[in-house]
Amino acid sequence: MFRCVRLFAKVSMVLRGRREGSSATHSRLFLGAGIWVVPALAIGLAMAGQARAQTDEIQVYDGAIAAPGVLNLTLHNNFTFSGSQTPGFAGGISPDHALNGVPEWAYGLTPWFEAGLYLPLYSVQNNGALVVNGAKLRALFVSPHAATRRFFYGINFEFSYNRPQWDPRRFTSEIRPIVGWRAGPVSIVINPILDNSYTGVRSLDFAPSARLAIAVSRRWTVAAEEYADFGPLHRFYSPRQQTHLLFGVIDYARTPISIELGLGAGLTSASDHAVAKLILSRDF
Repeated sequence: MFRCVRLFAKVSMVLRGRREGSSATHSRLFLGAGIWVVPALAIGLAMAGQARAQTDEIQVYDGAIAAPGVLNLTLHNNFTFSGSQTPGFAGGISPDHALNGVPEWAYGLTPWFEAGLYLPLYSVQNNGALVVNGAKLRALFVSPHAATRRFFYGINFEFSYNRPQWDPRRFTSEIRPIVGWRAGPVSIVINPILDNSYTGVRSLDFAPSARLAIAVSRRWTVAAEEYADFGPLHRFYSPRQQTHLLFGVIDYARTPISIELGLGAGLTSASDHAVAKLILSRDF
């Protein structure tokens, strides 16, 4: 289904970026929503019920970055309504009825380069306990102005520091190529991700994601997304051991705030059965 694609031709000419003004009202709405939504999800967790690492970010990268000089804050939250009650490794967090999230801070340096910081990664476990899971650094390189290009591409590098309950390896990283095509209101994006635990090329884990989206208006987009984990390159998991999550997603974009809401269902016995995600993004 997913194929690794040759990436990164010459970087496009640097184009002038212009930052759009933002109002104090929008700032208060965005920060208020972020502050309100996290406790609301935690309350939902408490009401719902007193091998593999989980994720703080459920998102397909489409090549969009902050304009030069612009600071962006994205709040990621995902909640597993029905999932494994057994941690993926000894001492880990049980996915079932767990809320995972992170604020993602990003800054546009050039039309083709954005630097990012995820801090702090956190989880609210199914017993109501809040734990901090670590932090990540990110470097994202893209073809400029991806939102207006027919073909767009990029590559993202993430470097993680993990607490023991989040991942048994203290340091990990992610290599995320980005390849996308657009035809009118329809776009398709593929992220053939490789997760790296620094144990050799053969042990790189192939965990691709993909998105098919239709823009129904200037502000609203509907999409289908899949997130998978096939296992290490030298030996993929059996079909029953692979994870595959299919999401239905609605995006709402209005300067300077955007919202992404999705509901996902597992397609294999190894996958979580029902997951919700909420992403709030705001430029400053």
